[in-house]
Amino acid sequence: MNGNILIVDDEEKHRTLLGKIISNEGFSVGQAIDFKSGLRKVSQTDVDVVLCDVRLPDGNGIELSKIIKEKRPYIEVILITAFGSVADCVLAIKNGAFNYITKGEDNNKILPLLYQAMEKVAATKKLYTQEKLLANSKCFDGVIGKSKALLSSIELGRKVAVTDATVLLSGETGTGKEVFARAIHECSLRSKNNFVAVNCAAFSKDLLESEFFGHKAGAFTGAVKDTKGIFEEATNGTVFLDEVGEMPTELQAKLLRVLESGELLKVGESKAIKVNVRIIAATNRDLQNEIQAGNFREDLFYRLSVFQIALPPLRERIVDIEELANHFLRVYSNKTNKKDLSFSENFLEALKQHTWQGNIRELRNVIERSVIVSDEKVIDVDSLPNTLQRNIVQKLNGKEITAFDLANAEKKHIEKVINYTNGNKTEAARLLNIAITTLYRKLSEYHIGNGVHFN
Repeated sequence: MNGNILIVDDEEKHRTLLGKIISNEGFSVGQAIDFKSGLRKVSQTDVDVVLCDVRLPDGNGIELSKIIKEKRPYIEVILITAFGSVADCVLAIKNGAFNYITKGEDNNKILPLLYQAMEKVAATKKLYTQEKLLANSKCFDGVIGKSKALLSSIELGRKVAVTDATVLLSGETGTGKEVFARAIHECSLRSKNNFVAVNCAAFSKDLLESEFFGHKAGAFTGAVKDTKGIFEEATNGTVFLDEVGEMPTELQAKLLRVLESGELLKVGESKAIKVNVRIIAATNRDLQNEIQAGNFREDLFYRLSVFQIALPPLRERIVDIEELANHFLRVYSNKTNKKDLSFSENFLEALKQHTWQGNIRELRNVIERSVIVSDEKVIDVDSLPNTLQRNIVQKLNGKEITAFDLANAEKKHIEKVINYTNGNKTEAARLLNIAITTLYRKLSEYHIGNGVHFN
């Protein structure tokens, strides 16, 4: 039976002897001399079973076994010590250790225990693989589309999800980076724990630091009690850092510390605390350019970009537009209690002709607005925002569209929006995505009356 065994022991003679006994059985053997190096090897290499001394120079083997089982549940840990006790034995098993033996007995007991542990590892891996195959078939269902560019990104997402690697998602605003990050989390070993998202562009430096790391009571005005930050809230789960390229440079060094050491300092606290989270970051900026401009730390970039996935803009996914539009139609028809709605062919063709600078987010908003203003079961071009109507190509299904047709469609659309807002022109301008002065000009141009309701 082949397998990868890691021996963690600061006593070189004992470590070497165990390594020789185990390697003679055909196992691959790695070695670590302390808590920190043992944890690093577990994180960076393929390990099946860990043989760990309880007393290490920089920590306790029982605590190490607990962390290993949290990070890699399929790894089995056998603890070895010269100072055995019933209390330690109970705690070790409670923390997930496979077994607990004392030095002097290990030479005779270690091989039978190793074979038993490897059998359990093989069974656990098989079960895990089956579960993840089932989960992987569903957890990316929220990422809608069948275009080649999107499917390529999804395939990368599936592969990295089952690891603990840090992921950097790049793509234009509105391409669905948070939805994609959630899918990675749902396919991961951390899926039963929290997924916590924060927009790095939405807070000032001080507020963002408190949001990240939490704060102690009295750390600043208004801090009346100890508060957890997102890294504590996401313990054993995933933290999603949206628009990470907007993060203030002062905070970048503190985030780097979390990535490198798994430790953070709360605002107003002097003692570091350990955290165990996976980080998925996202940006619509070219971080290489930001590095050259002095706005982003190069060392942080390389920590975040262990595995990069680019999400394609909607204009490169034209074949996905109809499926996305129908998805949003179902969502907003339910919200507005409008049943059995559909799109006309001209409406869908108009969507495909648009450039979608705002990507999926813009499409979602357009469909919501069209559902609100349409009075028909079949939603047609006249329900589109006037900005899209002006950009419709001159031919739809071979029919010429004249300037009069467009003006008439725009007039009807404005009337419907004014109706919907009960004559509130400020709200109507917002829904139409135009300035209030432009709306008044259009009202005058199309001779739309000043009444509250339009038929």
